Amino acid sequence: MTLKEYIDGISGADQQAIAAAKKRNDGLLKPLGSLGRLEDMAVKMAGITGKVINTAEKRCMIVMSADNGVVEEGVAGTPQEMTRNHTVNIAEGVSGVGVLAHYAGSDLKVVDIGIKGECPSELVYKRKIKNGTDNFAKGPAMTREEAEKGILTGIEMVRMCKEEGYELIGNGEMGIGNTSSTSACCMAFTGLSADEVVGKGGGLTDEGLAHKKEVITKALELNQPNPDDPIDVLCKVGGLDIAGLAGCYIGAAYYRLPIVIDGVISSVAALIANRLNPSCRDFMFASHASAEPAYKFIMKELGLDPILDMQMRLGEGTGCPLAFHIVGSACAMMRDMHTFAEESMDETYRIDIREDEK
Repeated sequence: MTLKEYIDGISGADQQAIAAAKKRNDGLLKPLGSLGRLEDMAVKMAGITGKVINTAEKRCMIVMSADNGVVEEGVAGTPQEMTRNHTVNIAEGVSGVGVLAHYAGSDLKVVDIGIKGECPSELVYKRKIKNGTDNFAKGPAMTREEAEKGILTGIEMVRMCKEEGYELIGNGEMGIGNTSSTSACCMAFTGLSADEVVGKGGGLTDEGLAHKKEVITKALELNQPNPDDPIDVLCKVGGLDIAGLAGCYIGAAYYRLPIVIDGVISSVAALIANRLNPSCRDFMFASHASAEPAYKFIMKELGLDPILDMQMRLGEGTGCPLAFHIVGSACAMMRDMHTFAEESMDETYRIDIREDEK
């Protein structure tokens, strides 16, 4: 299938299932609305799967690893070889996301979509499109064909998850310099300035941050990405990890799987997917509030509220396993709680306090 066929094949949330889930939710043994956002999540899950009763126990994290050519400009405080080295750590389960995924009962699929050089681990899926993006301070980061191939790679990984029976997926990334690519994409889409959007990423001095802002601003002036064409933005100032992540969101929507967003890099990929088809947001949950400044602007456009605020900024996908527990709890609530009718209990006294909150 072509990328266009996947995008055009996405339909939004199942409204009949949502209505049925709301009815069951309102009949559960609790004051109306008393479980707050858990109730919203359970109803959203119904819209995704088309079923009122869901489970979210078989879980998988997809991590996209790629290098960013713009690191040549000194915009990152970490050596570029860390992308390759730490990808191995992630695949071996000894990184932040590896440990948290294991604790959440989640499997892990780590993908080399654009690491500079060969990744030595047999645990890593070899899907390399090129040895990192080109330096977007000097020209486009990649060709349009390469960007589309990256998106299709993400879709392929989600298809694999669907065929293997996963019920809940999340995604993350590894790529030195990718907060620069993310900030550039966010600025291109929103028209916001570097002062509003660009953060310190994995760690920069104040002088380093000022330089990073200057590099990104000049790169946007040079490349002139079209904000009305998400793939043009992606190929000019984005990253291959972002392309793969965007494909994960398109794939999740196409194959009707719930997908959890991690931090700012994952969120800009979600924004790209949603600009390609606005129904993609119906399948997304936002895990945690990233400390990077671009994040809040992206969430506002997506209309999503993060489940957690843990003051995290690691990336890798670390927010997703934490959110897996919450999404799974929402499914358990809808599935396992009894209703007033099932217990033959009077519910005529109940008042819907949600009306007071509107």
